Amino acid sequence: MMKFLFDIFPLLVFFGSYRWAGGNEEAAAAMVNGHLSGIISGGAILASQAPIIIATIAGIVATALQIAYLLLRGRKVDGALWVSMVVFLFFGGLTIYFHDDDFIKWKPTIIYWSFAAAMIVASRFFNKNLIRAAMEKQIALPDEVWSRLNTVWVLFWVALGLLNLFVAFVLFKADTNAWVSFKAFGVTGLMLVFFVAQGFYLSRHIKDEA
Repeated sequence: MMKFLFDIFPLLVFFGSYRWAGGNEEAAAAMVNGHLSGIISGGAILASQAPIIIATIAGIVATALQIAYLLLRGRKVDGALWVSMVVFLFFGGLTIYFHDDDFIKWKPTIIYWSFAAAMIVASRFFNKNLIRAAMEKQIALPDEVWSRLNTVWVLFWVALGLLNLFVAFVLFKADTNAWVSFKAFGVTGLMLVFFVAQGFYLSRHIKDEA
């Protein structure tokens, strides 16, 4: 549970900051215009644009703090966290500069698809199953189950990326509030369901092996 909370810490900060700024748009806009006018196109943002800017900045800082914490503790920073930081900086930077939330809405999809691509490349060209590498110290499974699990994870990341685009640019194209809620609760809920389903699947094969 602690690891799960640590992993979603930037998401919680993003959501909380967005909600705070949404309820205090004028103050949030004044904060942004007073401190970030030099890196914003046109030198200022509208009050209605402040929530996503504040949330983006807070999310970047939270991700940087995660990495700093791990480095200070002498622990390894997962490649996934580095990818998240780079993508967050790039798309978050575009969001801040152009004060356009379309950029940050692409960020989850790029991260999910990056994970899927990394798993495909590792398997196809380096004969390495990343899911097996991450889990085999805790659980023993037949080779075909590891292969199947890797494929399912790839499909899950691809589907999650497509779902994010659908929600962001089709279902709630003009409603950033709805997209932020989906990102915070919808995606988290889907991942929990996926983890539980995976647990049931793995437990069945553990019994078979026993």
